[in-house]
Amino acid sequence: MKKDSFIVLICIIAILIAVPALMAAENQAARTGKAERIEPKQLEGRWLRPDGGYILELRDIKKDGSLKAAYFNPRPINVAMASLQNKDGRISLSVELRDVNYPGSLYELQYDPKTDRLIGTYFQAVERQTFTIEFVRVKGQ
Repeated sequence: MKKDSFIVLICIIAILIAVPALMAAENQAARTGKAERIEPKQLEGRWLRPDGGYILELRDIKKDGSLKAAYFNPRPINVAMASLQNKDGRISLSVELRDVNYPGSLYELQYDPKTDRLIGTYFQAVERQTFTIEFVRVKGQ
């Protein structure tokens, strides 16, 4: 009987130690989540795709997800459509290019606030291939 009592006592002590630690971790996660909340307007600026020097410029971002976007390679390429979605705290961006050699090429990107990058895919319409890409913010704008 003493052995069973000892095991119960150890379990109670473990619970008393674990529960406050779990609650503290949960509270920290909640605070961190609130601190990381990003407003879409913060994505305004110039973004560089390091693998080719392409520039994506985002401006005039509105709460309804509309925005103005420009794309340079290095000359301007026509942006047919750009939209932003803010769902469940995740910001997604779609940008469609329609120009010579860009017949409906499409970027599907998500913002990563931890690394301050736009990460996603690029559908290259001429080759009909999809590539994994990223954009980094151009500093000092």
